[in-house]
Amino acid sequence: MSDPAKVFITGASSGLGAALARHYAASGARLGLVGRKAGALADVAHGLDARTYLADVRDAGAIRQAAHAFLADVGTPDIVIAAAGISVGTLTEEAGDLDAFRAVMDANVLGLVHTFSPFIAPMAARGGGVLCGISSVAGVRGLPGGGAYSASKAAAAIYLEALRLELKARRIAVVDVAPGYIDTPMTRVNPYPMPFKMSAESAAQKIARAIHTRRARTVIPWQMAWVARLLKWLPIPVYDAVFERAPRKPRGLPT
Repeated sequence: MSDPAKVFITGASSGLGAALARHYAASGARLGLVGRKAGALADVAHGLDARTYLADVRDAGAIRQAAHAFLADVGTPDIVIAAAGISVGTLTEEAGDLDAFRAVMDANVLGLVHTFSPFIAPMAARGGGVLCGISSVAGVRGLPGGGAYSASKAAAAIYLEALRLELKARRIAVVDVAPGYIDTPMTRVNPYPMPFKMSAESAAQKIARAIHTRRARTVIPWQMAWVARLLKWLPIPVYDAVFERAPRKPRGLPT
C-alpha cells in the first residue's frame, strides 16, 4: 500500500483552497493548509489530517516559515497548490487604488513564487513532485475595471510556463489551471452574469485530475476553454466594441 499523498495548499481558509483541502483529505492525504484567517482555517482543517499555518502569501518570510515547518513535520510534499489570490476592481486614475493594485499583483504573482520556492530543492532531491498554480481565463485579455487582476493572471500564466521549462529536467511538473467563474466568496460580489459558473467542489475535482495527469495547462470548465480561444483571437476593434462598456467588479481594498 502506498503512503498517503502529502499536499500543501495556500488560500485554504475559504473558496477553492478549502474545496481542494476537502477533496484531498477524502483520499487520505496529509495536508498543510495555509490561510490568513485563523478561525476559518481551523474550521476547514477540523477533522482532517492537516497542519495549519497562518500566513499571507504576500509575505515571503511567513510562507517560507510555513513551508519549512511542513517539511520538518510532515516531509517533502508530493503536491503544492498555490490557490491563494485576490480579485478586486481597480482604476488607474484613482490614486487610492494603488494599494489594491499592489495587493493583487503581490498575491497573484509573487504569491506563487513565495509558495513554490522553498519546495523546489527538496522535491528535486526526492525525485520529483507537482507544483500547481491557479491563473484565470481573465488573464487572456485585459478587462476594463480589472486591470490589476487581468494583468496579474496573465503574468501568472507566463511565470508558470517559464517555471515548467526550468523544472522539467528535475522531474517536477508545473501545472497551470485557468478557471472561469467558480462559486466562491470572491465571485459572489460580482454584479454581472457569470456564464458556466461551477461549484468549488467541482472545480477541485477537475484541478486534482489535471494535477494527477500533470497536464501543463487546463482551462475549466471546458466551455470556458472555447471562450478563452475566442477572446484571444478577437480583433482589437471587435474586442473593444464588445467589452468597452462591460460591467465591472466592485472596487475596494481586499480584506
